[in-house]
Amino acid sequence: MSRPSRPVRVALLAVPEVTASTLYGFHDFLLAVDRDWRMLHGDEPGVSPFRTEILSLDGRPFRAANGVRVHPDGAIGEGPVPDVVCITDIAIAPGQPLDPAYGPAVGWIRQCHDAGALIACACSGAVLVAETGLLDGEEATSHWAYCDFLSRRYPQTRWHPERGLLVTGQSRRILMSGSGVAWHMLVLALVARHAGPAAAMQVARINLLDVNEASPVAYASLTRGGRAADPLVARCQAWAAEHYPEDSPVARMVALSGLPERTFKRRFKAATGMGPLEYVHMLRLEEAKQLLEAEDIPVEEAAARVGYQDPGFFSRLFRRQVSMTPAQYRRHFGSLNRQLQQVGRPR
Repeated sequence: MSRPSRPVRVALLAVPEVTASTLYGFHDFLLAVDRDWRMLHGDEPGVSPFRTEILSLDGRPFRAANGVRVHPDGAIGEGPVPDVVCITDIAIAPGQPLDPAYGPAVGWIRQCHDAGALIACACSGAVLVAETGLLDGEEATSHWAYCDFLSRRYPQTRWHPERGLLVTGQSRRILMSGSGVAWHMLVLALVARHAGPAAAMQVARINLLDVNEASPVAYASLTRGGRAADPLVARCQAWAAEHYPEDSPVARMVALSGLPERTFKRRFKAATGMGPLEYVHMLRLEEAKQLLEAEDIPVEEAAARVGYQDPGFFSRLFRRQVSMTPAQYRRHFGSLNRQLQQVGRPR
């Protein structure tokens, strides 16, 4: 998926009952797109396709529900209609009447949606979206503690407390996440929709974001670190990045370097911290991870496509480096990737 032709303007709605960790979590993860992954791989950090603004009812600073002082960038209704409106959460008790002071925010959310904006809503923020009427006749989710109240107050909506992430509304322009840290999945869904599932997977892997339990090692990029400062070694790294599935890649790199084999191996390790064969394994396993995330293929096929003719050796090496078997990795991260593919396709 190509980058958006212009920055995606995201308005983060900040009200006194907001939880600062969620508000700024959205801000941080959206701005990390195209930046952190490149930085960790030794490239120049890119510029995120998202431009976030924290907007409050009046544009003035306030203290959030957990006491953190929030300094908004402006007030709702100022400037052009954003591409995305995020209602992160509101720390009010289930069943507590909505303060009339929220009236302008409810109206603004509705106006933005009517003008074409996508609405992203996390956890208890569903209370504000439901009040707009945009969920009438639709499916929706929220924190499990709120769904009973929401079902009574908004009976035209079908509430699903068991759903961690849900795409709903007219033209699938409302994204909702359910309980607690399911807001992480909502951020990934936004990234998938506007920057592509691959970018969302990068954010997930850098920040260990998933609704299921996995070893942090499984999220790691094996190819982090970038190119060596030694020009000769860097040239061999560039060759290996294109030719790692081929037979005898180390012998090919030795020939490319023009050095004696022992000299080349010593120089390669000094520049990269690993031997050339270890480096080739790293490239192959990282590509295998990408294949297992994106394609429903047998482990044997993934092994062959990255250069291993012995599936047993591949599986042992993969498990040693990733702390999961290839099949476990495919189930775990393939499921996450499929979810991101689905929410990344507007209908």
